[in-house]
Amino acid sequence: MTLTVDKLVLVPDDIDLSRSPLAGHLDVETYVLGAFNPGLTRLANGNLLMMVRVAEALREPIHNGHVHSIRWDDGRYVIDAWPLEGADTADPRKFRLHGGGWKIMALTSLAWLLPVELSADGLDIVTLHYDKAVAPNYSFQCYGIEDARISRVNGTYLMTTCSVSPERQSTTLYTSDNGVDWTFDDIVLDHQNKDMLIFEGLIDGSYWAQTRPLGDMYFAYPPGSEWRAGPAINLATSPDARHWKPHREPGIRPHFATIASARMGGGTPPVRTDEGWLSLWHGVEPKELVGVYRTYWSILDLAEPGRVIRTEHEPLLEARPDLTAPIEHQMYLRDVVFTTGIADAGDHYILASGEADLACRITHVPKSVFATMPPASPLEINRPPQK
Repeated sequence: MTLTVDKLVLVPDDIDLSRSPLAGHLDVETYVLGAFNPGLTRLANGNLLMMVRVAEALREPIHNGHVHSIRWDDGRYVIDAWPLEGADTADPRKFRLHGGGWKIMALTSLAWLLPVELSADGLDIVTLHYDKAVAPNYSFQCYGIEDARISRVNGTYLMTTCSVSPERQSTTLYTSDNGVDWTFDDIVLDHQNKDMLIFEGLIDGSYWAQTRPLGDMYFAYPPGSEWRAGPAINLATSPDARHWKPHREPGIRPHFATIASARMGGGTPPVRTDEGWLSLWHGVEPKELVGVYRTYWSILDLAEPGRVIRTEHEPLLEARPDLTAPIEHQMYLRDVVFTTGIADAGDHYILASGEADLACRITHVPKSVFATMPPASPLEINRPPQK
């Protein structure tokens, strides 16, 4: 497959932390752990807008026998300290606290969202709108706001985000009339239902969304089933984009024969094509601490999006070490591309991805990549090619 354009457009050094929402609150040095996983949309002026997750971290989280984290607390930012002997700090993005009978995590960074305006082709930065940043404002966001996905439906921009706190890991909705000025709406999904993607268009008068609820336990499929138990992409419907009901039929499920979908979740909001809804999603191959993240795609039926018309088993995007070579000194993860935004550009789509949980990657993909091919039988969907 030929990608006509594939480059990093935003890296950590592009972020000015003197203009961060955290500036002036802490007496210790912070740095940009990553500027990544951008939502993407087209503005009225023709330019593109990325909502970039800026993970602002403590330069020295471990000192004096403690590991530290940043927390929003009623209008200010504070630092919490946890005894080092009670924490597992193997993952640079978070640490696990021992005891209590549950899996309890804390983050080494606090995330806020930065609107970054790009040229119409997505290849150049026009403006970084620090004055429009979206930062924690409620107790259920005290550890940050992550991974924006932007859809435009009936002229309104709808942005779903993950708000993180000890209270819950909830999906929160922001709305905008122009794609730059965002207003908090409400919590729309509760605990650990991540990767909520609102379809860019109504189906029979209703809003539709992909969701991905998480849990510590899943029931097994029967022996011999083609499906693998675990996180899957589910569907939900709503009359107003705020009150959501789970759909009875499953969405895109991990296939037993496909190692890359041992863990999966939504990537970009589904967009309408002549064939069906184009859905880009991430599949994870187990490897070391985090795994290998790749981007895949499926076409969903226009009227019944629970019906997968076809799925391509070869990845659309993989991590590219040559792109991150200039920022090698800042790398802390490998083998991760996480596609979170899509925009129509005529004969191609512009994709926005997080690369290595570090930077923002823009890729131009010809629409011919998704052109009609003979439909797969249900047993062939997500199945690797036969040798």
